[in-house]
Amino acid sequence: MRPWTFPIVLQPGTSREPVFQQIAQAIRGDIRRGRLRPGDALPGSRTLARTLAVHRNTVLAAYRELEAEGWTVAEARTTRVARDLPQAPAARHPGGGGAEGRPGYDLAAPAPRRSLREPGLLSFGGGLPDLRLVPTDLLARAYRRALASRELLGYGDARGEARLRAALARLLSETRGLAVSEDRLMVAGGSQGALDLVARTLIRPGDRVAVEDPGYPAAWATLRGSGAELVPVSVDEAGLQVDALAARLEEGPLRAVYLTPHHQFPTTVTMGASRRLRLLDLARRHRLAILEDDYDAEFHFEGRPVLPLAGDDPGGVVVYLGTLSKILAPGLRLGFVAGPRALVEALAARRETADCQGDQVVQRAAADLLEDGLLQRHARKMRRIYEARRTALAGALRRHLDGTVAFDLPPGGMSLWLRVDPAVDLEAWIHRARKLGVGLTPGRAFDFRGRPTAHLRLGFSAMDERELEEAVRRLAKAL
Repeated sequence: MRPWTFPIVLQPGTSREPVFQQIAQAIRGDIRRGRLRPGDALPGSRTLARTLAVHRNTVLAAYRELEAEGWTVAEARTTRVARDLPQAPAARHPGGGGAEGRPGYDLAAPAPRRSLREPGLLSFGGGLPDLRLVPTDLLARAYRRALASRELLGYGDARGEARLRAALARLLSETRGLAVSEDRLMVAGGSQGALDLVARTLIRPGDRVAVEDPGYPAAWATLRGSGAELVPVSVDEAGLQVDALAARLEEGPLRAVYLTPHHQFPTTVTMGASRRLRLLDLARRHRLAILEDDYDAEFHFEGRPVLPLAGDDPGGVVVYLGTLSKILAPGLRLGFVAGPRALVEALAARRETADCQGDQVVQRAAADLLEDGLLQRHARKMRRIYEARRTALAGALRRHLDGTVAFDLPPGGMSLWLRVDPAVDLEAWIHRARKLGVGLTPGRAFDFRGRPTAHLRLGFSAMDERELEEAVRRLAKAL
C-alpha cells in the first residue's frame, strides 16, 4: 500500500489533541479495525508529511509514540505494523456490527456453500474439466493478439464481442443443427450467468417454474433468486416426465421449465425423441418457455449426436443455454444464450443495467481459437480422453465394488450415476472416504427435497486413469 495515498483525516484547530497524536490515533484505529494488518508497511515519514501537509517531525513523533506503545516496529528504514500486537478491544462498526462486519439490517442467510476442491483430494464432485489439459499456450497467444485491439478495452456490445458471436453461430450450425445468426446470440458469464440473466429477464416474482427432480441445485438457486416458485417434476430413464409436467400445468400456469435433456443432470439419461416432441407441443400450446441447458454437448461418445430441442422449435419457445467452460476452463466464464431476436435484445438491455458487458479480450481470444479451428480440434482431443476415462472408471468400479454399486454406462457426459446397495450406510461411507482423501457427492444433494437416496454421482473428467483407479481403490477400502 505504500505507493498509494494514505488516508488520515486531521482536525487542526477543532481538536484539542496535538496533530501528532491525531495521526497516531488514526493509525491505531486502522490497526484495531483491521484496515492495517500485522506486517503492513506504513508510508515513509516524508511521504506522509507531504500527504498531510504537516512537518516531517510531526509524523516522526506519531511514529515514535506508536512504536513505544508496541503498535509498530522499525525494520530496515521502514515502519511496519507489529506482527505480535498487544490485545486491543474489538472495534465497532458505526452501524453496530462487530469487527466481522455484521450488517445493521435484516439479511437472509445464504445457502451453505460446500466445495470438494481441496489440495490432495481425489474429488468425484461434479463433471469438471481437467485444467491440466487446458491449451494455455494457444489461449495465451490468442489473448496477446486480442490485446493488440485496444478498442476491446473500452465499452462494447452488451450482447458480447461480435466475432465470438459469429463464430459461435457457425459452431452451433455445424455441430448442433441450430440455425441461428449472431444477432440471436448473447455471450454471458458461463451457463450459470446465462441462466441468471434469462431468469431475471423472463421471470417475475411469484411465477411458477418447473424443474427436474432430481436436478441441478445451482440452477434452482438462480431461479429462486429471480423470485420463481419452483415446481419439481420427476425424472425417469427417459428424462423429464412430460405427463407429470402436463399435470402440473393443470394445477396452474407455468412460466418456464428448466431442464437438461441431452445428458440429464445428475442421472445422465437422454430424453427420447417422442418425449421431446410432446414437450415442444405442450410448451407451444401453453406459451411455456423451455430453458434448455446443454452444458456438455461436446462430450457424446456413442451413437448419433442428439440434437438440441432448440433445433426443432417452430413455436419459438426454447431458450438455449450453452458454455465453453467444459472445453476450455470454467474460470474464463464463457457461456451463451441463443433464442429469438427479441429475447436477446431484452437480455442485452437487462445486462446494461448490471455489468454492462463481459470480458471482450477473453471473448476475442476465444473467437480466434474458434475461427482457426483450434478449439474444435481441442474438443475432439478432450472427447477421446474423457471417453477413455469413462471406460477406466467403469472398469475400476466393476473390479473393486461389484455388487455394491450398479450403473448404466451413459453414452456421453462427464459423470456416472451410481445405484448403491441399500444395505450400505451411504453417509458413513462418504465420511470414511473423505478421511482417505476421496470426495463424493450423495444423491440427496440433487433431490429437490433433500431426501436421502441410494445414489452417488461420480464425475470422471477431472482425474486421469491412474487417479481414477486409486480413488476407487480407496472407496473400496473405506467401504
